[in-house]
Amino acid sequence: MRRISFRILCLLFAVYCLLFLPACSGKKEQAVKKPAAPVTVGAVIKKTVPVQIRAIGNVEAYSTVSVKARVSGALTHVYFREGQDVNKGGLLFTIDPRLYKTALDSASANLVRDAAFAKKAEEDLRRYTELLRDELVSRSQYEQIFANAEALKATVEADKAVVENARLQVEYCTINAPIAGRTGSLLVNQGNLIKANDDKPMVIINQLQPVYVNFSAPEQYLPEIKKYMSAGKLNVEAFLSKEDKKSFRGVLSFMDNTVDTATGTIKLKATFSNKEKALWPGQFVTVLITLSNLQDAVVVSTQAIQTGQQGQFVFVVKDGTAELRPVTAGVTYEDVTVIEKGLSVGEQVVTDGQMRLMPGSKVEIKNK
Repeated sequence: MRRISFRILCLLFAVYCLLFLPACSGKKEQAVKKPAAPVTVGAVIKKTVPVQIRAIGNVEAYSTVSVKARVSGALTHVYFREGQDVNKGGLLFTIDPRLYKTALDSASANLVRDAAFAKKAEEDLRRYTELLRDELVSRSQYEQIFANAEALKATVEADKAVVENARLQVEYCTINAPIAGRTGSLLVNQGNLIKANDDKPMVIINQLQPVYVNFSAPEQYLPEIKKYMSAGKLNVEAFLSKEDKKSFRGVLSFMDNTVDTATGTIKLKATFSNKEKALWPGQFVTVLITLSNLQDAVVVSTQAIQTGQQGQFVFVVKDGTAELRPVTAGVTYEDVTVIEKGLSVGEQVVTDGQMRLMPGSKVEIKNK
């Protein structure tokens, strides 16, 4: 009876092993094996990459003039509209000149009178000179006539100065544009009483052709900027926005004589012809300076570069497996970044799908 029971137990154990142990082994193998992660890859290539400085700049008028009156009086005419372009020497305002013309007429009359007296004194002086030579008048009489002639001569010169000043006052009643540019808001109106040299200007004119763009660059670029400025003109491009493809070209015209210790930057200024008048004073623009070109630089897609606790790295695909590779990244241009150390030309790096990867992960390339 015991032998039969033992045989039955052995038979049941054998059946158990045949039915259940293969299933357990299959589950274990299924748990260990993971599916390959889908990724997009890009090749490491060589490319000529420009070394550029990109910054945010601010447009500044080439020159700004606050137009003020030199004489006081009632404003009789305004010859332009607000926001109008004006030429250098163009008529802007006139102030009532009648008071100043009266002063000019009075000064001119005084000059004519004193000039007549001076002429008479000169004739008397010549006559008394002959009389003194013939000893027909005393020395004191002659000296009196001489002093009178000199005084009247000086009076005539003073009258001429008064006449010239009065003429200037009349001319100042007509106000012309000192520069070519665009007028701003009109700060006075016809009929207002204008005060000479008032703190408040009548209008402000900004010269828009050319214009300046002010910006700052990191001090690390200072040696290269100095080198290229001394060699010739350093071209500068300005974009109205980051997305704008159209650029406006100018030249670097100013570099400050000191580095800002608070920010570690140096102030620069570029001059743009602004023929289209697209650059406007006070406007912010994106500034780009190309200093040099890196020939045959090793580059990858910027999307491939990741940053971790140990620094920058990329995933390199080899034989269907992802390998984590530390890299030293350099300058970035458009959608590629220069790799100074860590990669070789021809290798493939993951550009999309890095979040699913770990070192040694199996990958499946899904490039379109």
